Amino acid sequence: RMTQTKLDKKKLENYKKLLLKLKEDFLYDINNIAQGHNGGADSESRDVSGHVQHMADVATDMYDREFSLGLASNEREVLQKVDVALKKIKDKSYGFCGECSKPIPEARLKALPYVETCLKCQEKIESERR
Repeated sequence: RMTQTKLDKKKLENYKKLLLKLKEDFLYDINNIAQGHNGGADSESRDVSGHVQHMADVATDMYDREFSLGLASNEREVLQKVDVALKKIKDKSYGFCGECSKPIPEARLKALPYVETCLKCQEKIESERR
């Protein structure tokens, strides 16, 4: 059985920085979405003169809002995973699959530092959901 030692301090420190940066970005995005700012251009292009907006524009606005809310809830989910990952760094269990306990390959951690499972287990979970 292949035994891999835990990630060394320097690597853990890097992942921690990465996760904290992600967390900051997500919180920033969520706050912006919550306040309904989706890009400065959008709010300026509104009809100031009080004319009734075209129905299609209203529908587009609704869709944008729905999409943003979906995005926000997805980001909240990721945010929770980021918090879990930060806890795992603290208690030194970071980098191991939550399902099979094997080390998660570093390439995967670099791409998704908050990932909780190895690819094999992730694929199993996904196929069970379908």
